[in-house]
Amino acid sequence: MTLTDRAEEILETLWIEVVEKEKEACDISILKDDSTITDLKDAGFVRVRDNLLSLTAKGRDEARSCIRRHRLAERLFVDVLAVRGREVHETSCKFEHLLHKGLDENICTLLGHPRTCPHGKPIPEGPCCREKAKMPGRVNIPLTELEKNRKARVTYLQTDNRQKLQKIIAMGALPNTEITLLQKFPSYVFRIARSQFAVDEDLASCIYVTRDTL
Repeated sequence: MTLTDRAEEILETLWIEVVEKEKEACDISILKDDSTITDLKDAGFVRVRDNLLSLTAKGRDEARSCIRRHRLAERLFVDVLAVRGREVHETSCKFEHLLHKGLDENICTLLGHPRTCPHGKPIPEGPCCREKAKMPGRVNIPLTELEKNRKARVTYLQTDNRQKLQKIIAMGALPNTEITLLQKFPSYVFRIARSQFAVDEDLASCIYVTRDTL
C-alpha cells in the first residue's frame, strides 16, 4: 500500500499518542467514517476496537519511519535553510512526504545524526545512526586529527550552529565526499575536488572523516 499524506499524518499522531505518551489507544469516534482509517486497517497498519485505534507491529514500524522523516525535515529546514516560526512545521509536513525511504538516511548523516527535532522531541534512530554507533572510536575522527596530505572521506558533520553548518555545506564538505588535508597551521587548509578552503580549528573540528575506505 502506498500511503497517502493523510495516512502518514494519522500514523504520526498515533506514534505520538500511543508510543510517546504511552497510551494504549486513541479514541476515533469522531473519525469513524474516515475512509483512510479503513484503508490503514485493511492494510494491517492499525486495529480498531470499540472506537479505539491502536498500532499493529507493522503500523508501529511505519509510524516510526513517518515521525523520523518529519522531524529530520524540521531539523533540515531550521539548521540549514533557516526557516522559522510556523513555517517550520507546515513546510516540514509537506517535505516529509517527498522523502523517499533512504533519503532520510542521507539527511540524517548530513546533519550529524541529530537526536531531537528543533522542538526537543526525539528523532527515532535509523540504520545510519546504529552503524555510526558500531564504528570503532578512531575510525571517525575530526578533520583536525587527520594527518597532512592524507586523503579521507567525509562521514558526517557535527555542529548545532546553523551558520557553521551552512559554511561547511557551501564548501562541498558533504558526507561521502573525498577530502585531503593540506595544512594545519596557521589555519586548516583542505582540498575537495579542485577547490581549496582555509578554515579555523573550530570549523574544521565539525567535519568528521574516515580513513577506512582509502
